[in-house]
Amino acid sequence: MAEQDVTLSQLLLAEYQTVKDEQKTRIGFRDNLLYVTLTVVAAVIAAAAQAEQSAMLLALPPVCVVLGWTYLVNDEKISAIGKYIRDDLGPRLTQLAGAQGAFGWETAHRSDARRRTRKAVQCAVDLTAFCVVPLAGLAVYWSAGQTSAGLVVVSVFEALALVGLAAQVVAYARPFT
Repeated sequence: MAEQDVTLSQLLLAEYQTVKDEQKTRIGFRDNLLYVTLTVVAAVIAAAAQAEQSAMLLALPPVCVVLGWTYLVNDEKISAIGKYIRDDLGPRLTQLAGAQGAFGWETAHRSDARRRTRKAVQCAVDLTAFCVVPLAGLAVYWSAGQTSAGLVVVSVFEALALVGLAAQVVAYARPFT
């Protein structure tokens, strides 16, 4: 079996395929996190209502913070992969091929006139799913009259965690990039 030389172009194309596969996997995982969050929220609300125990709503913030942070980290990695392809890998392949450009979709889909609106709406959806709903659960707990001092302290820390997550969701939204 004769040895084959591997060209730089082949290596870069293999790298492209690998990072695109990772991006695709992360997109599927990220999108499923939203569905998981909605399912968990519905289950906790139903259980709290059925048991008539508002304290059960205190389960919402930690679950939503963990799922929301995981969603956010995956979303950031998806964007980082796209940026890497646009700013590094694509230009190197373009130069090697002596072509006008490579991977045009990586930049073309970002030039849509409604991109800012979509990003703002997505930010609102993310904030609602991961921050507003659990904050509403805390408000219900606080107003239900079934509070205890220890759980109120816990709920205040949960509220602070949700506000921190909300700040990160907005910071990562980058509607102007």
